[in-house]
Amino acid sequence: MHAPTRPGAHARPADGPHAARPIPPFTAGHETLRAQMRAFVAERLQPRAAEWEAAGWFPDEVFGWLAQAGYLGLRFDPAYGGAGDTVAAAVWVQELARCGSGGVAAGLGAHSGIALPPIEAFGTEAQKQRYLVPGLRGELVAALAITEPGAGSDVAGLRTHARRVDDGWIVNGSKTYITGGVRADVLVTAVRTKPEGGHQGISFLLIDKGEGVSARPLRKLGWHASDTAEIAFDDVVVPQANLLGPEHGGFYLIMANFQWERLLMALGAVGAMQACFEQTVAFVQRDGRRPGQAVRHRLAEIAVEIEAGRDITYHALRLHLAGRDAVREVTVAKLRTQRAAFDTIDACVELHGLDAPAELERALRDARLGPIGGGTDEIMKEILGRSMGL
Repeated sequence: MHAPTRPGAHARPADGPHAARPIPPFTAGHETLRAQMRAFVAERLQPRAAEWEAAGWFPDEVFGWLAQAGYLGLRFDPAYGGAGDTVAAAVWVQELARCGSGGVAAGLGAHSGIALPPIEAFGTEAQKQRYLVPGLRGELVAALAITEPGAGSDVAGLRTHARRVDDGWIVNGSKTYITGGVRADVLVTAVRTKPEGGHQGISFLLIDKGEGVSARPLRKLGWHASDTAEIAFDDVVVPQANLLGPEHGGFYLIMANFQWERLLMALGAVGAMQACFEQTVAFVQRDGRRPGQAVRHRLAEIAVEIEAGRDITYHALRLHLAGRDAVREVTVAKLRTQRAAFDTIDACVELHGLDAPAELERALRDARLGPIGGGTDEIMKEILGRSMGL
């Protein structure tokens, strides 16, 4: 008989707290951390999820809670307040999916998962001290601003432009569907710095909220607690010191950031599927009941979907950590898990019937974003097709 392991260590969807050992790249230490993270989410975030969803907002202080717990900077260089552990960051994304609100998970994840990494990777020392350090302390909120009303997946078609002036730029244009864009103190913004179209004239500027910058919240099917915004730039003055990375080299920055963002989405989807599955198994077994054959078989099918998504995602994560070119594997993981998350959570809602809790129904609405955000399913298929020489 195997002795039970620590809570949260799991190797297979149905193993729950009794998995024999962690799946690489996760170690026993990461599984200990997983248990701590799960307890934090259950105590500090999940009880407030419904309140924050109804309000369409969660307090800025939540970033401070994460920073104090050590979860905000897990992947970042310790020199700037991080922990330098990318695997731990992957654990956190999975556990954050249990918070009961995709909007809360998205709002927190957009700051630390997609907006701050380009500053660490491409920023000057002065930029890191001004934005990254307070960002990892939860004292400043950053948002990544790329998508535009007329150029969603077509990054090369963005029109927000920056006109050169003495010691800087004047920025005009707009962005949309910017997660965290209402509350953000700084926008990591893709702009066109050459009048010609295409990939070669894109740069990134760190644009502080202030004169000429306005943000309007958008209504959405899901992610209600996330402040998704439409941003307008009206003659915004940006100093030379706020150029992030090389001028006209912004397309490379976008591509470098996409891989981690898509891995985060795959990991989060796996975490969400697992949480909903466990909730559904507990429901059908309530009061000591034994589910009928049809329900058992449906749960078995769901378990297979979760296992497939987990294995594909962990494989992509291992390659990414090894420094390999994992574009194809990350693309496969993102494509497979996002639609699967919606379908499996939908099946969980169906198994609950009229007894489906609001949290599970909310998870279904939130999962609908997966096949769209971070690159649509169509874009993922295009990337895969080209990787096969098609």
